[in-house]
Formats: sequence, C-alpha cells, structure tokens
Amino acid sequence: MDQNDSQTGTGVNPENNQNENNMASLLEKEGLGIDFPTQGEIRKGVVASVTPGQILVSVGTKSEGIITGKEYELIPSDELANLKIGQEIPVYVVNPEDQNGNLILSYMRAREEEGWSIVEALLANKQATHSTVIGYNKGGLIVPIGGLRGFVPASQISLTRRAGVTGDTPEQRWSKMIGSEIDVCVIEVDRERRRLILSERQASTETRESVKERVLEELKEGETYTGRVTSLADFGVFVNVNGADGLVHMSEISWDRIQHPSEVLKVGQEVKVKVINIDREKKRIGLSIRQLQSDPWDQKAAQFHEGQLVEGTITRLTKFGAFARLTDDIEGLIHISEISEKRIEHPREVIKEGETYTLRVIKVDPTVHRIGLSLRRVDSMAYADMDWQSLEDILSEDEDEEKKSDETNSDK
Repeated sequence: MDQNDSQTGTGVNPENNQNENNMASLLEKEGLGIDFPTQGEIRKGVVASVTPGQILVSVGTKSEGIITGKEYELIPSDELANLKIGQEIPVYVVNPEDQNGNLILSYMRAREEEGWSIVEALLANKQATHSTVIGYNKGGLIVPIGGLRGFVPASQISLTRRAGVTGDTPEQRWSKMIGSEIDVCVIEVDRERRRLILSERQASTETRESVKERVLEELKEGETYTGRVTSLADFGVFVNVNGADGLVHMSEISWDRIQHPSEVLKVGQEVKVKVINIDREKKRIGLSIRQLQSDPWDQKAAQFHEGQLVEGTITRLTKFGAFARLTDDIEGLIHISEISEKRIEHPREVIKEGETYTLRVIKVDPTVHRIGLSLRRVDSMAYADMDWQSLEDILSEDEDEEKKSDETNSDK
C-alpha cells in the first residue's frame, strides 16, 4: 500500500483532491465552471438580442447560444415579432459546439418537445383540454394542443357538432367549423410518427340517448331537414338528423319500385327528408324522402280521365279481377264485377292473359295510384254523349292535320 494511502486510510491522495478543488476554483474565476449543454437537452434561456436572421440566447454558458438559419426560419412571424430582450424562453440544444465553436439552439424544437410532454400528461391523466379548430382534412378536424397539431377524426367529433355537418366535400363539411372552440381528450400519442389523435366525444358529457331526447323535442312533423345516411337495411334506411337517427321505410324512399335501398342510396350520402311521424314514447322518428319529390304517377296518369275509352293488354288474372297495361308503366284494374254483365266466378271465363281489349276508364285515384277500368261499360249509353264528343274531337283533329298538309303541299 502507498504511504499516502495508509495515512488517509481511504486510498485518496489529499494532494490530488486539493488540486481538483483549486482547478474548480480557477475554472469558476475564469467563467469556465459551467454546466456544459448536451445535444438534445432542453433548457430555459434568456433572450440577449434579436436581429434579422439571428437570436442570441443566454443559457448559462460563457457565450450566448445562437438561433439562426433553418431554426430561425421555423419560428412563426407573429411569435418572432413578440420576442423581447430579457424574455425567458425554452431552447433545444441542436449542437453544443459547431465548427465555429458556436452553441446552436432551437426555439421551435423546444416548444415541440414541451408540447409532447404536455399531451403525454393529458393522455395519462385522461384530462380534457380547451382549444380552437384551426383547420381540417378529408377525415376530420385539426386542433392545436401544446403547440402541436392534433387530429380529431370524424368518428370522434361530438354528436351535436356532427349533426350540423352537411355537404359532400371536406370543405363543405368542415370549413365552417374553423375558429370554433372545442374541448378534446388526447387518445393517442406517437412521437416517432408525430401522431397526435384527439377526441371531442370523450370530452363531452352528452350521450347518444340525451342527444336523441333533445332532437325528439326539437323536430316537428311535416318539416323538412337535411340528414346523412348512416346505414342501410332490407326494410329501409336510417338517416341521422340533428344527431339522432330516423327511419325511412322502403315505401318512403322512392316513388319507383326498388328491391333494396342500395339501389338509390349509399352510406354517408346527404339527403333531404320530411318528418312524417314522431313517437316520443318509443323514441322513434319516421322520415320520408319520396314525399319531397314530385309524384311521377300524376304526370303519367294525367292523360287518363273518367269515361275515356282506352286500349289495354291483360297482364294478370286474379280471383277478384284482371290487371290491364295501358302504357309501359301504367296499369289499371278491371274488377270482376266490371268484366261482364253476367255473373262469373273467374275473369278467365271472359278474357285471356296477353290479349288486348277496349276498356272504359271509370275511376282515377291518385292517392292510391289506381285506375279503375271496365269492360262491360264500353258500350254503356251512360257515356254516349262523351263518346260522341270524343269522336268529334278526333275528326276535328284529323281535318286540321289535313288542312296543314294541303297548305304545305301548295307552298311547294
């Protein structure tokens, strides 16, 4: 054992220890007794000067650190304009010593690191925070938290806010929300992928049931609203109106015959609907799409009137009568009592499927889309005057056409 070691009993040379203390004292006197920064470290600094293209920040070293070049350009112009000498700011150590001996700092990287720490704490605590919508993309809203840009997917937007969404493009759906205040919870943080996912729904105390109760009170039967298709079923389609789903039954989707709602509608499609029924006890909303459309049957059936003689082809025979096609998309019903003057048990005793007959229109009912026809009244004297007038009208039209033709030929 060394003599000095035996004297101290610790194995430490007092002379060496004294030398270290003297060196520390000398470094302190020379301004070198400092806590040297390391790359990636975040420190609090004091702005020493702000000049175009460069900011000097004192972080406790002998010389100030520099924010310049790309790190200077990253600072938003409004924040740059507000930086004052003597102001304390966070800084990120980019390089403790570059080739020129400068300490290179970044203000925005420090802000970002602090932001990640903030959102990680919010995620851990499941705490809601208040912010403002600053933008959008096709999938949802952009909301800043702690200097970071967070994303609120459409599925995480509150029911109340989504109820007011209209339009088919992201601009139509989300642009009017820019500038609106919003409370959100952090639900996913991924620093490496720079991914920050937020949820307004988790920050909201409003439940789907409470929304539906509110909507049931606000909706009025007979009024028209804009909604969005949420799901399709064999029996109809569900449309969200102001935050609550209502049912458009198959019979209320279209005036045309369809086998499934998917033939005319798709999930996410915006539609106009009319409220036709509200059952507040069962919390059901009945909607209609077709009642907001003009009924094509009215226009198609406008050419038919009571007493008119028409040609009809028998398409189907039943025990109660026969159906006759008058045009490509208009059929009429000949009740069994209107087929013959004699009593018959079945229409097949008098008429045959596929054959064409002259028939009398005896009723046009637009409310049920039905035209009543008669075979036995074709020669009825009750319609003699009407038939005679119809014949005169036809002859008159033929004469007019003849005159026009003669005039045309004479001009030539």
